[in-house]
Amino acid sequence: MDISLILKVAGVGILVTVACQILTRAGRDEQATLVSITGIVIVLLMLVGQIGDLFRTVREVFGL
Repeated sequence: MDISLILKVAGVGILVTVACQILTRAGRDEQATLVSITGIVIVLLMLVGQIGDLFRTVREVFGL
């Protein structure tokens, strides 16, 4: 795992937080919720390869 993945996740988190705050203050709570769900999906898609590597390593370690 390299530092660029952590920085990407942090960047998405900051952008989603700012967008949610702006939308909430504008009275658009539904759009703020959709933005936060979209942010979670984007981060999960970024991490799916790393999670696959984790499972592969666990299987190798335990000989499954």
